[in-house]
Amino acid sequence: MSTHSKPSKNEEEFFARADAELRKQRRKRAIVEQLVALVPAGSASTRALVEEHVGREASIVRPSDRLQFTMIADQHDAYRAWKRVTVRIAEREYAMATKPGTVACGRVDPAAVLLGERLDVANGDVVVQLHCGNGLVGAVAWARGAARVLLADRNVLSVEAARRTLVENGVGNGEALPGQGALALPSGTQADVVAIRIPPERQSLQQLLWDAFHVLRVGGRCYIAGATNEGIRTAERTMDRLFGGGRLLGQDSGHRVTMATRRTVEPADRAAIDSPYLDADAFHEQVATMRGRPFTLCSRPGVFSWDHLDEATAILAETMLVHPGDSVLDLGCGAGALGTLAGTLSGAPVTMVDVDVEAVRSATRTAAAAGLSGARILASDVAGAVLGERFDVVVTNPPFHVGKMTDLDVPMQFIADAWTVLAPGGRLYLVANRTLPYERVIARWFGNLTTLHDGRRFKVLSAVR
Repeated sequence: MSTHSKPSKNEEEFFARADAELRKQRRKRAIVEQLVALVPAGSASTRALVEEHVGREASIVRPSDRLQFTMIADQHDAYRAWKRVTVRIAEREYAMATKPGTVACGRVDPAAVLLGERLDVANGDVVVQLHCGNGLVGAVAWARGAARVLLADRNVLSVEAARRTLVENGVGNGEALPGQGALALPSGTQADVVAIRIPPERQSLQQLLWDAFHVLRVGGRCYIAGATNEGIRTAERTMDRLFGGGRLLGQDSGHRVTMATRRTVEPADRAAIDSPYLDADAFHEQVATMRGRPFTLCSRPGVFSWDHLDEATAILAETMLVHPGDSVLDLGCGAGALGTLAGTLSGAPVTMVDVDVEAVRSATRTAAAAGLSGARILASDVAGAVLGERFDVVVTNPPFHVGKMTDLDVPMQFIADAWTVLAPGGRLYLVANRTLPYERVIARWFGNLTTLHDGRRFKVLSAVR
């Protein structure tokens, strides 16, 4: 008897999107195969026909007299399609860039709106936003007279959304930069205003508040906003101690915005921030045993499971099969535990990708600590940075939250991208919470599915392309 409950409405919509995408991919691939059979390899007409009928870039090569066809994934598929939405703040409309995988995709973030409504900007101000999300606050600051707008976020998808938002709103002197806090900003940046849409992780928030204090000139103003269930009240207390006072500016639907002024050269209470990770080069290090071998894992606050090896990753580490010489992609690598283990087992260069630049920095250190040579660690929206490549193995523990919201579009794209980048005969190893509905999606993409582990909390699913 099956122990699985009837799929929810959201799950059925998830399956429907997966089916539609799979049919589209297979239909287009069939067209390409017909074109390859009809047109001599390498000719200009092949590319023209493929671009006309498939809408993709393609290249045809003939190694050892055998055609191999490599396609770059569709730039216009549902997940990667950017949308423009309009938000009204203080009687003015602003354009905002969004897509699946971005924070607050398909809805307006009340905290960002509160920041925009209460932000006080004087002509000529330099405005910085840390943890900028889609960049809406930067567009508001420019419209109110800012001379320069600098937006920073550790999530490269947020950085791209912010960049597009700046362009959409005609911001003439603005940049969107990848990185956590002041590490992302040009050296010597001094701001009149710093705005923070608070992150949920406490140590990450503490660094942003610390950086905001030191980036601001004396007399500059710091604004923070977030939801009560994200820790905004704790953030307000910390800011109050750091700056020597703060003032609640507004609240709405469980969200609050508060402002403090930097009045002194030194923090009013240095003990307000107790994090040992304020230095951007300070990493948490721990020794974890995988496959009977010790590995030093290096990580930063806010990276998934940054201060311990999570149970799901440990299970996948013991279950995945990596042969000597296998080319491996760790998709959503976090601190790099799986990718580093896979590279050790394979002996061949391993590739790791993650949307979080702090994860990229962490995995780079983890790989170096293990002595991996030739490891590539890249910032990437799912597998976007390597879609033109092929791998023998993909290992992944896909996220299913964006911020605090559950978002099944992201793991669905992990599965689709895994199928895209695997070579024929390549293997997917995916670990997930036992209740997440991935089996039907994997089976529909790959045409096969094996459950390698079915525990009380987690499962490991495998498929062969």
